[in-house]
Amino acid sequence: MHKQPKPIMKIVKKILWVLLIALVVIQFIRPEANASTDTSGNIKNLYAVPENVDAILVKACNDCHTNNTVYPWYSKVQPVAWWLDDHVKEGKSHLNFDAYTSYNLRRQYHKMEEVIEQVKEKEMPLNSYTWVHRDAKLTDDERVVLTNWAQSVMDTMKAKYPLDSLIRKKN
Repeated sequence: MHKQPKPIMKIVKKILWVLLIALVVIQFIRPEANASTDTSGNIKNLYAVPENVDAILVKACNDCHTNNTVYPWYSKVQPVAWWLDDHVKEGKSHLNFDAYTSYNLRRQYHKMEEVIEQVKEKEMPLNSYTWVHRDAKLTDDERVVLTNWAQSVMDTMKAKYPLDSLIRKKN
């Protein structure tokens, strides 16, 4: 005799079909790529970025902190693309090297302070980024190079502008 599937199995099958269809449909809903050729606001337009620093920025920072993300293959799969898009937008909201010159002087100065702090504390690059991008992990020497560069940007600013235009006075 033929056994009838249990009602619960019918419900599970329907749910699985709905999930599969939803997974296929969301593949067609893609965020806009973070890609721009506009470099008018890039930090390099105001401050020296030596080759060794630029190499570190390219490997560990630029995907989330510029207007040009190099996307991995899995960025074409939803919902991963949405997560990456959110990650990039969040990173750019904190620091965007391609918009750096549009920041006021205090913000430019403060962003370099944050670079130093977060790189020294190993908060950047994020672990979630370096899990996949193993080459983005910074060595201790690279951390020193990056923080020394950020300090040199701050020193250049201090030499060029009055200190009260860079730092808020404490009450």
